[in-house]
Parts: sequence; C-alpha cells; structure tokens
Amino acid sequence: MDNSGYRKRVIDDQVEEYLDVFGAVCIEGPKWCGKTRTSAYHSNSEIYLGDPTGNFQNRRLAELNPEVVLEGEKPRLIDEWQEVPPLWDAVRYKVDEANQKGQYILTGSSTPNHKGIRHSGAGRIARLRMRPMSLFESGDSSGLVSLESLCNGQLSPKMTGEVRLERLIELIIRGGWPGNLELTTKQAALLPQKYLDAIIEDDAYRIDGIKRDSSKMIKLLRSLARNESTTVSNKTLINDIKAIDDEDIDSNTVATYLDVFNRLFLIDNQPPFSVGMRSSVRVKQSEKRHLADPSLACALLKATPDGLINDLNTLGFMFEALCERDLKIYAESFEAKLYHYQDYKNKEMDAVIELKDGRWCGFEIKLGANQIDEAAANLLAVKESFKSESAPAALCVICGLSNAAYQRPDGVFVVPITALKM
Repeated sequence: MDNSGYRKRVIDDQVEEYLDVFGAVCIEGPKWCGKTRTSAYHSNSEIYLGDPTGNFQNRRLAELNPEVVLEGEKPRLIDEWQEVPPLWDAVRYKVDEANQKGQYILTGSSTPNHKGIRHSGAGRIARLRMRPMSLFESGDSSGLVSLESLCNGQLSPKMTGEVRLERLIELIIRGGWPGNLELTTKQAALLPQKYLDAIIEDDAYRIDGIKRDSSKMIKLLRSLARNESTTVSNKTLINDIKAIDDEDIDSNTVATYLDVFNRLFLIDNQPPFSVGMRSSVRVKQSEKRHLADPSLACALLKATPDGLINDLNTLGFMFEALCERDLKIYAESFEAKLYHYQDYKNKEMDAVIELKDGRWCGFEIKLGANQIDEAAANLLAVKESFKSESAPAALCVICGLSNAAYQRPDGVFVVPITALKM
C-alpha cells in the first residue's frame, strides 16, 4: 500500500511501542475508522482476507493453510483476521517459534466467538482499540492545549479563535470517518447511513452465522441513538422501543443484540468511575451509552443541521458524545482511562479521566459559553464531596463556543474542544 499522504493518527505511537514489546499487535475497531490504512503504514508486507479477487482466494488460502499467508516481510499485516479465526492460533505459534518482537499486525472489525481459537494470545498478541478520528486527527482542532498537560494542572492561557455553532454541527454529522473529510456535510451524512445498513444486512449475520430480526435490530439502534450520552437501563430501552416504535421486544433479545453491537465495535460505552476505597461517597454503577461515533446517532435520528439547531437538547447530547469520543482517544494515548461520575446525591460529572498513577480529573461538557459558570460550580460541588486525599487533580469545562483556553479564579480550567489534543 502506498503510504504517501498518510494522515498521522493518535494510535501510531502506541502501535510502534507495542511492536517493540510484543510478537504481534491486534488493532480492533469499527469498520471504516482507518485500521487498515494505519496498520499498512506500520507493516512491510500485507495480505487482505476481505479482498474479493479470485473469488476471495486469500481467504480460501488462509482456510486451507494458515501458515502460507503468514509468510512475508515483517511486520506482516493480516487484515480482517477474524474471517479465518484459526489464524489467531497460527500467529501465536509463529510468534513463539520465532521468539522475536513485531512480527505481525492483525486488524479486526468484529470479535468472533471462540470457536476455532484455543489460546488467548496473552503475552504474545497485544490488543489496541482504534476509533474514528478525533478532531485533532482530522485537522479540526488546533491542538493548542494538551489534555495530558491539563490533567497535570498545566495550562498557559491562549486565544483559540471563534467557532461557529454551524461548524460544530457539521463536525458531529460528518463524524470521524477518514473517508468523509473532503466531503460536504450532505455527502458525509451518507456514510454512517450506509455503515448501519451494512451492520444490519451483513455483519450481524457474519459474526456468528445466526439470522436475526433486522427490524428489531434497527429499532434498538434508534433507541440507543435517542438515548445517546445517557445512563438508561436496558429496561428503559425496551420501554422506549415499545412507546415510540410500537414494537414488542424482550430483555433477552435486547441483551443479545447489544452483545452483537459490542462485538462489532458499534457501541463504545463509558464506564462509571469508582472512587478510592478511602472515600465514603457511594456512586452509581450504570454505564453511559455511546455509539462508536456521534454521526451514527445522527444518521439513526435522521438529524440535519437545521433539525439540530432547532433541537438544542438533542444537539447537547450529540456534542457531549463528540467530546467524549475525543477525550477517550486522547486519554488512552497516555495510558489514562475515561469514565463518568454519578452519585446518590444527584451530583455528577460528564467525564472523569483516571491517570495511570491513580490521580483523576473531572470534566463537564457544555456547548455554549454561557453555561461555563454553571458547569464550574457543579464541578466544585462534586469536589467538596471527596476527602482531601481523593480530591481531583484538575477540574475542567470542555466547551464548544468558547474562544479561549484559560484557568478561572476558582481554579477550574476552560478549554474549547477545537483546541484540544492528546
């Protein structure tokens, strides 16, 4: 593959580091997020199991003799390895046999069941999760502010420039798909629609060969879109489907379909933050629901720029999803993790980043600059709930329509999402 014009991704440094440590790296994530392009950039030879040439001869060859497709200059890319699950064990064996680092890069857009896989690959094959592009990767964030530095309490005040509401809406509808960057907003809205069609019509069946009710699957996806960036239960999803889509669906079906969506990397939920053992604060344990990219929720809701401008409540949830997608990408680049926080005293934070040393930082996400004061007050109120030994290392309001990055007199940072990077 020609690597000229390759657009650097946040995950690149992690791929290089993992290739120096492990015998193989498996890069997983939703289709069309750029896994193959990035993996090819780091490889010296490749084989594509999804290539239809010669009636899918590459896949057939891998099924007949997995060792043959592993031959080639290292690192060797095995694209869409899950099409032939026994390849996992073949790669693990080759890694053990060669006893060398950086032998293979596998990509996967679904997690197969364990049939045909005998070994986890622990210690030999390291997994990395790749997501659609963040705003910094797509060139829509200036990158003037480092999230890692921010989490360590470091921020030099900066003017970051005006951002139009219409532009933020375009970024939400377009999503982080590499193939969408040069398209108009109307054109870009087609890709997530076709992505969802492929999931329902093909991928959900191919993952395990079980035929499912496509009508119920799409209605569950619509319910997830209506509840994007919330912590609703499965029961609420069921009631939502019955009330709005007039469809009976049982809890087992919902649980099964959610598992399929997980295995296809279609959903990317935000787990709850568990405070330290020394804290007396009791926290709720519900995950915050997210589709893999806010553009998918927009496609399911048939959201248009005009429609979102006239529905600021929905726009707020979509903007939150955009920010939390980016926060997760940036945080994972320095081995931090993204959570959300809710306690039983009705205090909450939209996002919590836990650093690898155990320190944590709290974030509120607000579309308008007129909401910054309220968001900062909320963060400070949550801070008061914690004992000094478990207090946050930093508090920050991520904003959409602010034109500056700065620290308020009360110590809370304010940063536009269009100025943030890892």
